[in-house]
Amino acid sequence: MSAIEQKQVAADEAGMRLDRWFKAHYPGLGFGRLQKLLRTGQVRVDGKRVEASTRIAKGQMVRIPPLGVELPADDKKNARPKSTKLIADDRRAVEDMLLYEDNQVMVLNKPAGLAVQGGSGLSRHLDGMLDAFKDAKGNKPRLVHRLDRETSGIILVARTRQAAQELTKSFRHRNTRKIYWAMLAGVPKPRQGRISTFIARNEGEERMQIVRQGDEDAQHAVSLYSVFEQSAQKLSWVTMKPVTGRTHQLRAHAAHIGHPIIGDDKYFNIENWELPGGIQNRLHLLARRIVIPHPSGSGMIDVSAPLPPHMQQTWNLLGFDAREYDPEADDPDESVIKR
Repeated sequence: MSAIEQKQVAADEAGMRLDRWFKAHYPGLGFGRLQKLLRTGQVRVDGKRVEASTRIAKGQMVRIPPLGVELPADDKKNARPKSTKLIADDRRAVEDMLLYEDNQVMVLNKPAGLAVQGGSGLSRHLDGMLDAFKDAKGNKPRLVHRLDRETSGIILVARTRQAAQELTKSFRHRNTRKIYWAMLAGVPKPRQGRISTFIARNEGEERMQIVRQGDEDAQHAVSLYSVFEQSAQKLSWVTMKPVTGRTHQLRAHAAHIGHPIIGDDKYFNIENWELPGGIQNRLHLLARRIVIPHPSGSGMIDVSAPLPPHMQQTWNLLGFDAREYDPEADDPDESVIKR
């Protein structure tokens, strides 16, 4: 882009955070760069200054200054069309991830290492792979939420605009139960707990840090955790529930309490800690389960994902058995965790 643009918010984008809207349309734009554009008033909504967390509404106009990114996600004029074989490969790969589907929803099991959306240096990502499911009118399934690239597990995809709106509303109003499994260094004390901090991203960095309330860009983040099993005092299988939905929240919180997630190259902060033999140095974080009202208004979607291969290898090595876990009894529950 070399000139100022005005882009209208589509109906199915209503309720999105502004930073996520930019991520969808301009994946090459870094978060730090967007924050600077917002602080200086170069990005506006309906002529008004806004923040990254601002929720946008249908029909609003977003002022977009020259961004210096090569190709907006929705500008396909100069993009090379995918071959028939690549489209077929993408469709087959997504179908292999399916845990549940109906005419409104797809629940996928994203493998570790697959990016959810495009970015610098990425040629293949889940959002692009969903192009293989476009209908005759060019509409394709829509991502409802996201996972970090190295996190595996549950991803929710809406097959229609109406479903996307309803599912997004459930996330926004926290009518959704999301459970993660993680392998942590050491054993947290107490064995059940609530982590409440403020976090923010350092400009120019791809990680979050714990900050004080009132600091610039500080966002309140709350997570619950519960230790299910441990291997001596070296490792622990912990279930985690993000009450809020901040970037890298569980990873930053685990490190904050002194028990970072095994294989976390951004937040593992214990010096001279040796990884036990036989365990792969990959992120041990699984989006295990999601429970959310069905967008039709009838019933609930309740789906769980299996351990990815590198985590299953660790579970086998330590003698842990996922079948022993009872979600109704063992998922973190705020009512029994002291504040």
